[in-house]
Amino acid sequence: MPLLKVLLYLLVFPGVIFLFAFSTFAEWFDRKIYARLQNRIGPLHTGSSGILQPVADFIKLLSKEDVVPTNADKGIFNVLPLISLASAITAFMMVPIFRLHLPFTSFPGDLIVIIYVLSIPTIVYFLAGWHSTNYFAMLGSFRNLTQLFGYEVPLFLALLAPAMLAGAWQNGVWLPANWQISSIGSFYMLHPYLIPVNIIGFIVALIALQAKLERVPFDAPEAETEIVAGALTEYSGKKLALFRLTIDIELVTGSALIAAIFLGGFVLPPVMLGSLDVSAPLSFILFILKTLFVVGLLSLMRALMGRLRIDQTIAFSWRWLAPLSIVQILIAIGLKAFVRF
Repeated sequence: MPLLKVLLYLLVFPGVIFLFAFSTFAEWFDRKIYARLQNRIGPLHTGSSGILQPVADFIKLLSKEDVVPTNADKGIFNVLPLISLASAITAFMMVPIFRLHLPFTSFPGDLIVIIYVLSIPTIVYFLAGWHSTNYFAMLGSFRNLTQLFGYEVPLFLALLAPAMLAGAWQNGVWLPANWQISSIGSFYMLHPYLIPVNIIGFIVALIALQAKLERVPFDAPEAETEIVAGALTEYSGKKLALFRLTIDIELVTGSALIAAIFLGGFVLPPVMLGSLDVSAPLSFILFILKTLFVVGLLSLMRALMGRLRIDQTIAFSWRWLAPLSIVQILIAIGLKAFVRF
């Protein structure tokens, strides 16, 4: 039974099958919001209101010819899509959706681990462009890596402040910072009046996530008008489908992580309906709504702005995002010093 529980968790819910369904739905939701903000219709014909369009796009790519460049390092070129997809799925597994999580997916310090794991796809994109030996792809891969040095530190600092403010009691000892995502979310669910305190960090994390996902205005690494598809220029067929799915999963995982840290999380205490505990389904509904709320904000940012040059992205990250995240940390330290929760 324990093995069956683990397999169901990993493969069905909230594992691969659910993640594929929700990530493609999130892509459809993002495309619909983005289209409406630009006075367009967006996906329309495949499924009700085009809801199955991302699935159709995925299946279409699977059926396309899979071409490997002659001069590419074929071994690395072929395995990189699997590595990127595996890292994105692994990161999602550490997002606490409800109380019934497994110890190897939710543990003290999982916030640090998920930030690390989410950086792996960006490294993979760099390697994909470099080993494809295409000039457009190599230029895109350099931009991938350059942009990484811009947003990664502000994102980490922005997530650090709520963790510092949350704290935790463990074995009768007060820890000054709490690095477990579920505990951080539970703290802010118990103290919702503290959620607005982290508004600066929330804004910084949103902008940094937009840069991590390489979406407008931070889409210079894959600027179609300049370098075709950036690091993924030479990828096609099944491999491109896996990369596209990785991007969708990153969107869901990053949005869920921000919602868990800044919006009070999803893990509800026991909620009884007669003799039935309904906290798990309510937590799941909360997860869907909060995650889609963050996706909607990212879509709004995408619709309002134009592309920045890569040097403008780096300058913006270090001139504004990093100092603002440090201000958020100072606010958290001040509250910890003078206020008891």
